[in-house]
Amino acid sequence: MSHPPPSTPGYVDETLALLGDRDPVAVLEEMPDWLTAHLDDLEESVLSVAEGPGKWSITQVLAHLADTELAFGWRIRLLLTADRPPLTGFDEGKWVTRFDYAAADPAEAFHAFAMQRSWNMRVYRSITPADLTRVGVHSERGEESVERVLRMIAGHDLRHRRQITRIITALT
Repeated sequence: MSHPPPSTPGYVDETLALLGDRDPVAVLEEMPDWLTAHLDDLEESVLSVAEGPGKWSITQVLAHLADTELAFGWRIRLLLTADRPPLTGFDEGKWVTRFDYAAADPAEAFHAFAMQRSWNMRVYRSITPADLTRVGVHSERGEESVERVLRMIAGHDLRHRRQITRIITALT
C-alpha cells in the first residue's frame, strides 16, 4: 500500500484523518511505549526484512522516526520562537538512501527516537492555546500553524504504527 508523497495535500489529509479527534500530545506520548510493546519480542533478523519490493523494513521505519523527530522538534521550536518562520521540507526517500537506513542498528535508532521524543515532549506539553495559532511557511505546503504541525506529527506516528503492524503481520 503506497501513500501520496508527504508534500502533497493528499498525504496531509490522510495523515490528519488518522489522528481524527484524538489529542495529538497524548498520541505523541504513547509512541515509545507502543514501539517497545510491539517490537521487543521480535527476532532482530525480522527487523531488517522489507515489507516487500520498494517497501521499508522495521529498521528503516525506526531510523526514519529518529530522523523525523529531529526535523519535527526543530519545526515546532521555530514556530514557537520566531514570527512566520520558514519551514523547510525534505525528501524522505533521499534520507532513507543517503543515510542508509537499511544498515542502521534498530536498537540505536529506537533509542535515538525515544530520547529525542522524550526531550521534545517537554516542548509539546508546553504549548498553550495561544501558541496553537502561531504560523510558519512550509516550503512545499504553505502556511502551517503549530496546531496543524502538532497534529501532523501525531498522525505521522499513527501512520507508522499502521505500517509496523502491517510489516509484523506479513513477516510473522
